[in-house]
Amino acid sequence: MALAERLGPQGRILATDLSPLLVERLRRNAAEAGLTTIEARAADAQAPLAETEAFDAAICRLGLMLMPEPARCLAAVRAALKPGGLFAAMVFAGPEHNPCLRMLMATAARHAGVPARDPFAPGGLLSLGRPGHLDQLFTAAGFRDVSTLLVEAPFRLPSADDYVAFLRTAAAPIMAMLARLAPAAQEAAWADLREQLAVFDGPQGWIGPNALLLTMGRN
Repeated sequence: MALAERLGPQGRILATDLSPLLVERLRRNAAEAGLTTIEARAADAQAPLAETEAFDAAICRLGLMLMPEPARCLAAVRAALKPGGLFAAMVFAGPEHNPCLRMLMATAARHAGVPARDPFAPGGLLSLGRPGHLDQLFTAAGFRDVSTLLVEAPFRLPSADDYVAFLRTAAAPIMAMLARLAPAAQEAAWADLREQLAVFDGPQGWIGPNALLLTMGRN
């Protein structure tokens, strides 16, 4: 929606998501805001669009790392872009830059009684965080002028409790891992997480380190 406001009435945006619920939410919000330039469509980003060489630019924010086969997404995006079109993707940087995410996944796995997952395994939050990996995927897909920028984006909230409350509504991988536990065991896991995250509490509130990689390439 922010992009639609920047483009103005002459632009056209196709927004896709695998979740029909999120697509319907965008349609509703865009209609309420009077943004008629947005088309929202349920689609698998790893599959080609019907449109080819139709778009000036494409963006994917915190989604590419969750795809089992991100190379298929890059190929589909490139096919949809006009010659010279730009693609920008933002993903989480590696575990050394994201101690909160590393802590969350390790603690949830321990409480769930499952082995700690390789942070770079496909489909994980940090799966594309290895230095140079996303550049290689872009280049292999045929993009030119590929570059990556490390972006520091710390979470700033009043307290660790606020971050845990956010996680309990938005952190699907954590919730899925803990869902197999009894209610009391789930609460014990969340309490453990909250206690560990409190290390980032300070005089200015809760500041959790977080870093992203922004990779760009030209078709």
